[in-house]
Amino acid sequence: MDTFLLSRLQFALNISFHIFFPTLTIAMGWFLFFFKVRSKGVESSVWMKLYFLFAKVFAISFAIGVVSGITMSFQFGTNWPGFMNTVGNIAGPLLAFEVLTAFFLEASFLGVMLYGHKRVPEWVHTGATFVVALGTTFSAFWIIALNSWMHTPVGFEMRDGVAHATNWLQVVFNPSLPYRFFHMFLASGLTASFFLVGFGSLIVLKNKSGQAGKKAVLVGLSAAVVLAPLQIAMGDLHGRETRNYQPAKLAAMEALWETQNRAPLILFAVPNQAEQKNHFEIGIPALSSLIITGSMNGRVQGLKEFEKHPPVAPVFWAFRVMVGLGMLMLFVSLFFTFLRWCGKFGLRWHYRILAWTLPVGWVATLAGWYVTEIGRQPWLVQGVLLARDAVTTQPSGNVAVTFFGFVALYSLLLVAYFLVLKYFVNSHREEPETL
Repeated sequence: MDTFLLSRLQFALNISFHIFFPTLTIAMGWFLFFFKVRSKGVESSVWMKLYFLFAKVFAISFAIGVVSGITMSFQFGTNWPGFMNTVGNIAGPLLAFEVLTAFFLEASFLGVMLYGHKRVPEWVHTGATFVVALGTTFSAFWIIALNSWMHTPVGFEMRDGVAHATNWLQVVFNPSLPYRFFHMFLASGLTASFFLVGFGSLIVLKNKSGQAGKKAVLVGLSAAVVLAPLQIAMGDLHGRETRNYQPAKLAAMEALWETQNRAPLILFAVPNQAEQKNHFEIGIPALSSLIITGSMNGRVQGLKEFEKHPPVAPVFWAFRVMVGLGMLMLFVSLFFTFLRWCGKFGLRWHYRILAWTLPVGWVATLAGWYVTEIGRQPWLVQGVLLARDAVTTQPSGNVAVTFFGFVALYSLLLVAYFLVLKYFVNSHREEPETL
């Protein structure tokens, strides 16, 4: 494997591992704030039990997310120096804004949130929880702003091969930012919701009288039944935005090779990029045109129209994993909410099924990121910088050493993370506790 492929694999490994944690903490901060506010009313002890339990989950997820994020940012200099050389004038300030306005904000108040209960006034502790939740959201905003600009770059000009910002408002609020930010925020909400559902179900299965676990399941299902339809609607809007700015990515998502006026929605196929056709194709006539353009006779561009387009198979399959799990989350939330309304929810087999839903939000989000990032290839910054032109000139052996080192380290960290989560389930007690 050459340096380019190894560098891509290493960055993919880092983003796959890193996104695991902020995807949970972005929305979990708001759930913690909700638990804290509800603790002022009835069942205060149960709500505080939930607060302390999931504050521990938040803390360990936040810590690993910060460390892996720093490691990932270093790769801009080590593996992709051409990126910072070309667009560093834009990427650098956006990353700095994330640190100054978001990371310091959440990190400064995290200690108060974790250890300040009964040591500071109650309103200060509640306020600290709010600020931490707000900080995680701001942090996501700046990162998504940079990522969105890489997909839809505006507000800049090129001088001697280097990008210079001409309008920072356009850079930050680029055309794809609203869709990507809310799509990611809703994805985080669903990830945290099903984490509550799955984690709470495990507690109930471990401790039949676990009121906190049952409450976590109900909160997670209530949030998911609202967020899942919103996410599907936002995904549709995001797809229409992709049609306007990245039609090659959209064609790869649909494995559509020929430009058609009544493009089918392909449910299953085996894309063959070498022959530029699909094998074993199953589709619904004209439905893709209807979804993308709003008309069954709408024109959808095919991959053959583009000189440069992303690898089709990984984008095609990742998109279907994301959509399939999104529909699964909608069905599960609706079905068990219906059982709850009918007064038939709470059987042991319900919790056994729901326990398996704990990772579905993570997997769906990761698949969505693969669609987004692989779908931008071969560009690193759409229409501005090719990925191959930004890669390091270091020997492939050097990159291989760090790549396999990251594989080993992240595997150990992931195993340790889930062992800690298992410990939280096994050590759960119903009596009040503090951090």
